[in-house]
Amino acid sequence: MVSQELLEILRCPACVREKDGLLTLTRETWLVCQDCGRKYPIVDDIPVMLIDEGDKWIATAPDSLPVPPPSR
Repeated sequence: MVSQELLEILRCPACVREKDGLLTLTRETWLVCQDCGRKYPIVDDIPVMLIDEGDKWIATAPDSLPVPPPSR
């Protein structure tokens, strides 16, 4: 599980320069950007914060995200 302290400092890499890029923990295994809607998986307790990875899931509704996220 990702620590609360880490969750508080992580920001969406695509939005952080222009917006807040705040992330919400969803389904205990996904971080969803409140600004752009990109979704970043948490694989083996490590957030995969690559913009390309977030882009893959941008059109997927948070309730439809696979749990656990697929490994790369």
